[in-house]
Parts: sequence; structure tokens; C-alpha cells
Amino acid sequence: MVEYNEILNQTFRALADPTRRAMLEALRHGPKTIGALSEPLDITFAATSKHLGILEDADLIHREKRGRERICHLQPGHLQRARAWLEAHAAFWTSALDDLEAALKEEDESHG
Repeated sequence: MVEYNEILNQTFRALADPTRRAMLEALRHGPKTIGALSEPLDITFAATSKHLGILEDADLIHREKRGRERICHLQPGHLQRARAWLEAHAAFWTSALDDLEAALKEEDESHG
């Protein structure tokens, strides 16, 4: 359980930054070079590399060396775990809010 929680923590920390989310969005359309990822974001190679390192540490991407280039690939496994966690909690809150709504309607009808 501790490992699962640490994976979620690392995933959400990586997703907390808008630059990293933009990189993941770009990779959703296919593998990209580091240069192709940094260009539309207007950030330095060093900043790009730092962000990619965080994404790689969270197992959200992996980098492959092809000659002199590094190609980045999306690795969706941990994103799917985060999605499952969010869906489980969304189901709880949806149910709780539905129960609250029903209770409030019942109270209104009894006082109405």
C-alpha cells in the first residue's frame, strides 16, 4: 500500500506543473524529440530536460536514444492508476452528493 501511495504521490506531483502537462499532451500524439517538446513551450533545453526527468522518475514517459537524439514516449501505466484513484473518489463524492440532495428534497417536501 505504501508503494501504491508513493506512486500516486509522484504521479500527481509530476502532473502539478502545467509545462509537464503540456509535454504529456504533446506526447499523446506520438513520440517526440526533446527539441520538438521544448520548442512550442519556449523553454531552454536545460529546463526541458529537468521537466522530462521528473516525468521519467514518475514513470509517465521513457526516453530512447536514437543516434544523437533522445526520443520521448508516453508511458501511460501510472496515469491509469491515477485515473482509477480519481474515478473511485469521484464515485464516492457523486454518491454522497446524491444522498445529500435526496435528503434535502425530502426535508423540503416535509416542510413544504
